[in-house]
Amino acid sequence: MCDVLGRLYSAGVSRRKLLASFAVGATAVAATACSPGTDTAVAAPSPDRRFAPEPYRGQRTRLVLLGTSGGPPYWPGSEREGISSAVVVGDRYYLVDAGHGVMRRLRGAELGPNFDTDIDGPLDALGGIFLTHLHSDHVVDLNNILTEGIYNGLQHVEKIPVYGPGNRGVLPPLFGQGPAPEPVAPGNPTPGTREMTDLIVQAFATDFNDRLFDNRKPAPDALWEAFDVPVPAQYLADPNGNPCPDMEPFTFFEDDRVRVSATMVDHAPVFPALAYRFDSDDGSIVFSGDTGPTPNLVKLARGADVLVHEVIDPAWPESLFPEPRTDAQEGLYQHLVQSHTLIEDLGPIAREAGVGTLVLSHMVPGNRPDSTWEGCGAGFDGRLVIGHDLDVVGVGAPA
Repeated sequence: MCDVLGRLYSAGVSRRKLLASFAVGATAVAATACSPGTDTAVAAPSPDRRFAPEPYRGQRTRLVLLGTSGGPPYWPGSEREGISSAVVVGDRYYLVDAGHGVMRRLRGAELGPNFDTDIDGPLDALGGIFLTHLHSDHVVDLNNILTEGIYNGLQHVEKIPVYGPGNRGVLPPLFGQGPAPEPVAPGNPTPGTREMTDLIVQAFATDFNDRLFDNRKPAPDALWEAFDVPVPAQYLADPNGNPCPDMEPFTFFEDDRVRVSATMVDHAPVFPALAYRFDSDDGSIVFSGDTGPTPNLVKLARGADVLVHEVIDPAWPESLFPEPRTDAQEGLYQHLVQSHTLIEDLGPIAREAGVGTLVLSHMVPGNRPDSTWEGCGAGFDGRLVIGHDLDVVGVGAPA
């Protein structure tokens, strides 16, 4: 939904109607867990929403939901920060997406040995960053990690890898009628992850050079290295005609803690949009990224302990575009419901993949009560977790 809101006014949706829709409901405080699980434990968040790590001291691998809001709106009445999660394995963690508020949530999650010191943490325990796609709500605070990170623990012996989608290579198709607009940055209108991080360095060169010359801090190229996820070339041939070709998952990163695999998912016109699977010695955690239902994700998530999946409440786009719809309104409505996953589709996806626990995150709208999402587990025999910021899910048997 990241590029949709700007189109709503021209499609006949008033500002008043948008605000009224955003304001419906407020996020409930407690996480909801349904159906018994096996090896996976779920933390009930404390009243001040801070992560209490004590119940998970014995579980080496954990999922921490840092931010659970979907889309670029700062939803009225919501306590959720932008989309971001951490896979924790022992004393190291790996960041998946970097939505708004991620640095504050990393402090609140008490990750790393120096989370409560002024300048030594929590990034001292960071093992890598993995971006599912390059919509702003998934990457907007990456710059905070890469710039202010040098005063929050981002000084490692080894460079931190930053992985994400590569250059799309062509502009997306034009939506609706009328002449095509002039593209932004026409010389390179669709930079990928490696190029984006290079551009961040250029944009913040004044700050980096001050820290380098006056503060004697390391240069950016000593702190991290960015990579485009190496999607096999045959699947990148047709961004507009076939944005989610059928494919098998592929492994592209491995260290002494995790093995990370990826596949392409359907968030057209975004291309490529990726889902990730993290396998440790204790179990597996899969992140859908933003996507409509796709067989690629089911293959990636097969037999996983935890599937972290996005979801959209269909009542929201229906309230924006009540029937009868104009052609323009119908196009926007279909974009919203096809490039995301509806409540009623989630249970069948989790069941087909055979996962143990289904965790909801990237919820749209981000200000609905938990009762809105309870139907996501229909037809699924495992545990459903309606995620909240700083919730923790343990994976594997306690040591």
